[in-house]
Amino acid sequence: MAEERAMHSLSMAAPTVTSAQTGALVDTATKVRARDVNVFYGDKQALHDISIDIPDRAVTAFIGPSGCGKTTFLRCINRMNDLIPGCRVKGSIEIEGADAYGKTVDPVVLRARVGMVFQKPNPFPKSIYENVAYGPRIHAMAKSKAELDVIVEQSLRRAGLWDEVKDRLNQTGTGLSGGQQQRLVIARAVAVNPDIILMDEPCSALDPIATAKIEELIDELRANYTIIIVTHSMAQAARVSQKTAFFHMGRLVETGATEEIFTNPRDTRTQDYITGRFG
Repeated sequence: MAEERAMHSLSMAAPTVTSAQTGALVDTATKVRARDVNVFYGDKQALHDISIDIPDRAVTAFIGPSGCGKTTFLRCINRMNDLIPGCRVKGSIEIEGADAYGKTVDPVVLRARVGMVFQKPNPFPKSIYENVAYGPRIHAMAKSKAELDVIVEQSLRRAGLWDEVKDRLNQTGTGLSGGQQQRLVIARAVAVNPDIILMDEPCSALDPIATAKIEELIDELRANYTIIIVTHSMAQAARVSQKTAFFHMGRLVETGATEEIFTNPRDTRTQDYITGRFG
């Protein structure tokens, strides 16, 4: 049970300290620690010896060309790859010192603690209220309808959506605009009080105005959550993240403060990618 206790002792994490001038990381606790992670789909190896520390209460961006392993590694963190037949994960992934792949860890509980937002908004075919209430209800987080109402409102407020939907909570979530649907999905994720939010290209299906709202929301959410975002947009990574990791051909080429990665990368492959020489 040690892993489960560690997973729930999240209030002990130290807050992130950032530069007031640049927003770059100065000093922070490590939320996720990965060491020598290798992933196989059958006989094909998709990831090679990935080792990285993800800081708490900050945004870490994974960048790199298509098929380089960004999403595969992202899905390792909340064990979504467990659902893929023939997928094997080797190495170590710890969340606040707890082995995410420990024998006593329930993947369903883990995924509640590590929420995920996908490329395409995927609200349930239910009302706006029920979309947000679903997780707290199945995890028995509310003892009454009144408590559930509070969770739904707080979650929608955190997702910057409450004022837009408060008068139509009983209407279907699929009737919202694309940007609103994505914020609803984020509200659904934060409703179960996660510690980490994984975002896999959350703006790829959105227009520029909706994208700007999601990016503003990400900046607000990082005060309370550890956020890891996969993005093909280097401009987006530069805008929203404090740490960036560059993946290429299943390997982690380099990682560091976002400003340094974009202005003074150590590896020529990183330089070539961010300057558009390949992608």
